[in-house]
Amino acid sequence: MATYALVVIDMLNAYDHEDAEALAPSVAEALPGIVDLLERARAAGAPVIYANDNFGIWRSHHGRILDTALSGRHPELVDPVRPDDDSMFVVKARHSIFYETPLAYLLRTMDVDELVLTGQVTEQCILYSALDAHIRHIGVTVPRDAVAHIHADLAEAALRMIERNMGGRVVTASDVEW
Repeated sequence: MATYALVVIDMLNAYDHEDAEALAPSVAEALPGIVDLLERARAAGAPVIYANDNFGIWRSHHGRILDTALSGRHPELVDPVRPDDDSMFVVKARHSIFYETPLAYLLRTMDVDELVLTGQVTEQCILYSALDAHIRHIGVTVPRDAVAHIHADLAEAALRMIERNMGGRVVTASDVEW
């Protein structure tokens, strides 16, 4: 039986980047699915791990990243998904949640062998993180209604690649069982 962890990718976002206004509506659409996953994962005692950019401030920690995101242009997209006291946090510098982070080690210590990836951006960080999980022999589930995109066509292609090329499961948030 698989041991699952929920990974919330880049949802602590100040939305002050070039693609922010194209991204925000998709985030708003994905938000109910993400909140549902968070609530059900927490209730089931599944690990919840936030993997988030640090905005290039290498002295930052998760509290500062959260504060920056909440004071940004769309705090209504951040507040519902804020980490709780039991959430783990991994700061990332690039698209993949694994690249130069301690995530692989953390997952091994918890015997996690399946990730549920949620957050943003489907055609970037979700896709690259799914690929990096795949090459580490970690299963991936992506709830299509709990990930946000900038370009719908590229997001759809990314989900097809995750399913076809990586053997990932693409489901709805309500299909994820902890």
